[in-house]
Amino acid sequence: MSICYRAGLAVLIILVLQSPTFASATSEEASADQQVCDPVADYYLGMEDYPEAIRLHREVLDRNPNNALAHYHLGFAYGLMGQHEHELAEYQKAVSLGLDDWQLFLNLGLLYLENGQLKDATEVLRLSTLLGPDHSEPHFNLAIAYERRGMLEQAEQQMLLSLQIDPSQVDAHNMLGAIYAEEGKYMRAHDEWTELVEADPDYAPARANLNILKRVERSGLEGLSPQSGFAREP
Repeated sequence: MSICYRAGLAVLIILVLQSPTFASATSEEASADQQVCDPVADYYLGMEDYPEAIRLHREVLDRNPNNALAHYHLGFAYGLMGQHEHELAEYQKAVSLGLDDWQLFLNLGLLYLENGQLKDATEVLRLSTLLGPDHSEPHFNLAIAYERRGMLEQAEQQMLLSLQIDPSQVDAHNMLGAIYAEEGKYMRAHDEWTELVEADPDYAPARANLNILKRVERSGLEGLSPQSGFAREP
């Protein structure tokens, strides 16, 4: 079963647990049955019956505590129920058992982003890009992590990689404009946001960001800073 990534970055409080160790298990340690979950438990997860999915995945793990994929799916179900402490613990267990799944590391990275653990988020999102290089989401979220850490050159590179994979990402274009502006590349930022507004006049973040640039022009672009309040989301 393919588990999708968490949509958006919600504001929440997570209890900080012990940082995971990211060394993968050897092929002997990560046996095949650890990478196969229970179809009935996954059925309820797919049907969005999360309490039942949690109950059934816990039964799977009672029978086989080393089933890495079941730990991941259980963590995903916990997350969708808002039980983020349990979600984090299950993701970390899946990692420690050697599950190399780009979506696992993406979801773990999003969890760290939500909690403000930017260094941990960067580490696991980098692993997600290595495991799923042809997917736009890991690159997009790694760019967010870099941007929040002030590592703007790396943020720009990852956002461009994300857009190379999927050029239709409106929010990625908007974020790229914000990164350009923070780097002092104001004309590139202006062009990104202008193209977005021309393509979709109702896309509020790009219109708001263009207005910020226009206001700053009156006092000089040197007055622009990362704290200028660029709109990131619709």
